[in-house]
Amino acid sequence: MTCEAELLDIFGGRATKRYGLAAINQLQHALQSATLAERQGDTPALIVAALLHDVGHMVHALGEAPAAEGVDDRHEAYGADWLAARFGPEVSEPVRLHVAAKRFLVSAEPAYVERLSSDSIRSLVIQGGAMDAAEQAAFRDEPHFEAAVRLRRIDEAAKDPNARTPDFAYFLRTYVDRLAR
Repeated sequence: MTCEAELLDIFGGRATKRYGLAAINQLQHALQSATLAERQGDTPALIVAALLHDVGHMVHALGEAPAAEGVDDRHEAYGADWLAARFGPEVSEPVRLHVAAKRFLVSAEPAYVERLSSDSIRSLVIQGGAMDAAEQAAFRDEPHFEAAVRLRRIDEAAKDPNARTPDFAYFLRTYVDRLAR
């Protein structure tokens, strides 16, 4: 199965379910994220990372809402591993680090917590909470630190039930097809 066929299967079915407590579904969140990245002039790799950053929620076998049960589904790791088999590190690594970026931003910019949705606040607790100084320093040394922080800011902003975006096929055709292995 091609990468495009796999993504159409995932985002045509599993992604149409509600996205946590938000008034949108995973597909809408993915499309909004990619649209925001594109509008900001981000690289094609970051646009694809934005589109696919939550694929880990849909490729694990932990059920629909593990965070509601106090379980960290480690979607960033599942998603990054899935993406690494199909794309380069410019796509997979910001995805791997986007949860750490949330933890970083909450600790480095205390007002950032006010931007978090109720789902993000709930998951922050089970994902380890704010980083301490040593964790912040180590995170800053990550090669994809800046891309992960950009992705995290996009992620939190992409939860508008009234947003208009291009369709999934547009992002497949414009970005995914160019970058997939």
